[in-house]
Amino acid sequence: MPSYNKITPEGIRDTLFEQCETRRRVQQALAALLESRGFDEVMTPGLEFYDVFSSSAAHFPQESMYKLSDNKGRLLVMRPDCTIPIARLTATKLGGLPRPLRLYYSQQIYRRHSAMRGVSDEFCQMGVELIGASGEGADLEMLQLAAQCLASCGLEGFRLEICHIGFFKKLVAAAGLTPEAGEEARQLIEAKNYAALNDLLDNGMDSPALRSLRSLPRLFGPVEILEQAESLLEEASPEVEAVRRLCRGMENLGLKDKVMVDLGLVNQAEYYTGVIFRGYLEGVGEPVLSGGRYDGLMADFGEPAPATGFAVNVDLVASALLQSDPGRRQPIAFLIHGGPGYWEKALREGERLAREGFRCEVSPFEREEEAMDYARRRGVRTLRLVGERPGDIILTNEGERP
Repeated sequence: MPSYNKITPEGIRDTLFEQCETRRRVQQALAALLESRGFDEVMTPGLEFYDVFSSSAAHFPQESMYKLSDNKGRLLVMRPDCTIPIARLTATKLGGLPRPLRLYYSQQIYRRHSAMRGVSDEFCQMGVELIGASGEGADLEMLQLAAQCLASCGLEGFRLEICHIGFFKKLVAAAGLTPEAGEEARQLIEAKNYAALNDLLDNGMDSPALRSLRSLPRLFGPVEILEQAESLLEEASPEVEAVRRLCRGMENLGLKDKVMVDLGLVNQAEYYTGVIFRGYLEGVGEPVLSGGRYDGLMADFGEPAPATGFAVNVDLVASALLQSDPGRRQPIAFLIHGGPGYWEKALREGERLAREGFRCEVSPFEREEEAMDYARRRGVRTLRLVGERPGDIILTNEGERP
């Protein structure tokens, strides 16, 4: 029987050194921004009953979840999403608080992906939920906040893509597609798989709505692309105009160059009910931010309420930061060596240097030669001696000097 005690499961990986530090910086930057905008942090369990997600099977099918059972045999899942548990939390524990609620979270997500996709099954997600707020003002706030979140991480090369899920839903209805065919079309449009989409819609019939669905993946660009969209389906003009107003609002906020329109953005049609958007970073091949309006979700827990929000994949943002600036990790400034009889003095000196903002280590070695050899291998520039002959030894490529 093979042993797996030295490897991680497929889709799961260890996180080391600079990755941990960069992830923490991203989390701290986002938390500071969100708290300054009035959002309060909440946490939900890493394990939930499967029933919490059972009504959401269209967007979180059971095969995408990690499942196990409790001591009573009840089916549990490892958290595949944060918004749905927060809807449960809001309906059961926050019912007496004034609306709208501004909540944010920073949690691990566990979601199965195809082994061929190369996507991690575990990742850190930070997000916001604005529950109890409807209308264009709330949608615009979410878009502005999404842009600010990406900018607060120190990344200027980002863009937001905006759509309205109602446009796609009206096209599917006008085309007379069955729910199954509509869902397949959504997936193909989302993947921009033009050939397979044409095959699906080539059923011997033709209509303006079918032609519009075929062209949907190509409707991407600046706000002017909405003029083409208006000619595709007259009944969808309210959705087109809603996107146009939001683009105008972002322009008035000084964010025109960060916004694009993508009418092929049709993720999770049964989950979202209005404006949807995604955020991208230069050099990252998948979205690092995703969100939109989901006015129907709270009703699943007996507390109907309008809601909108978005989530940031912290691990993807941290990876992009590391690629753009891989040398930001603070080096060890001092290795403090005391040796036998001077352990306490060395530890006190370490405390003092740490209070002054230096990153340092205390030598566990008994002999100075061992400490010096370790410092060289560790890349530490200064060996600080405490004890009978205190002083600093500066370690360079050429050797050491006092």
